[in-house]
Amino acid sequence: MTFTGAPAESDLQTVIARLRVRIGQEEAHYGGELVDGARLLRLFGDLVTEITIRTDRDEGLLSAYSEVRFTAPVRPGDYIEATARLTRSTKLRRFVALEARKVITSRDTSTSAAQVLDEPIVVCTANAVTVVPKPQRPGSPDSSRGPDEKHAVSIGGRQ
Repeated sequence: MTFTGAPAESDLQTVIARLRVRIGQEEAHYGGELVDGARLLRLFGDLVTEITIRTDRDEGLLSAYSEVRFTAPVRPGDYIEATARLTRSTKLRRFVALEARKVITSRDTSTSAAQVLDEPIVVCTANAVTVVPKPQRPGSPDSSRGPDEKHAVSIGGRQ
């Protein structure tokens, strides 16, 4: 598949990234063995990066999270499944909806007991915006770069 600029609107519903991780004991930071929300945002960051790699063959640059909502606690031993879906695309920006769900929960009855949940529990939702490099025109000086060379993205006057 060849990508030139922003993906077509018809492709937006098909660009999805998923991952599943087990939360380790070392990630408990608060009373009650709670895991900090930043752990979920790191998962979201990885998913947004995958989306831009799939759409633009570039990692892009995460520029904003919005509407972040933590809706249920996460504890060590929980399995979290996170999903990202491209919802909108412009020439230089990709808009991504994010959701993390607990699919397996640790149990209080034993340090090694766990339970597969019949219905996953949404633990966090957010939206993200990522910036991608400006598409290169054929024959432009930068179009001769190889596929492994990085492209600079200018944001707010900084590179």
